[in-house]
Amino acid sequence: MGLRLVAGAIGLVAFIGLAVGVAAQEEPTGAKMDNPNIEVVEAAYAAFGKGDIAGVIALLTPDVFWESVGNPADFPALGPKRGIAAVEEQFKTLGSLLSFQSFAPQQFFAAVPDTVFVLGHYDRTVIKTGKKADSDFVHVFVIRNGKIASYREFQDTATLVDAWRGE
Repeated sequence: MGLRLVAGAIGLVAFIGLAVGVAAQEEPTGAKMDNPNIEVVEAAYAAFGKGDIAGVIALLTPDVFWESVGNPADFPALGPKRGIAAVEEQFKTLGSLLSFQSFAPQQFFAAVPDTVFVLGHYDRTVIKTGKKADSDFVHVFVIRNGKIASYREFQDTATLVDAWRGE
């Protein structure tokens, strides 16, 4: 199910790209086209990569919608959250559940007027079981007035849940 979710989300990105005109950026560390929405997302990723959660939080709107798509009954960090306090709690939860060996945003797509899609890959381990939960991902951001107003994460939830259960 999780792989189908990621494949479906990637298909959605491709479809939206054809439908509304998407500009792709292949190399997150290379030369960039000027896109202020992508720059906001890159700043959030840079802060996360340094463990600077306060830096990520500073880039959010007060009413931010934040969702790792899936059922929280299957894995505690899945499901929708609303507001900065809930996102701060989400980062604490993630830090207690997962150890990231790599976090690699790989392709950035800007869709008019305010959406950014990012394709990437995680290498990570569930702390309580020691099982790997690596996954490709699609992150979908909506930017409002230079801040992240919405974040949705699509990943291989089947692999994540299996690793959580020790399978």
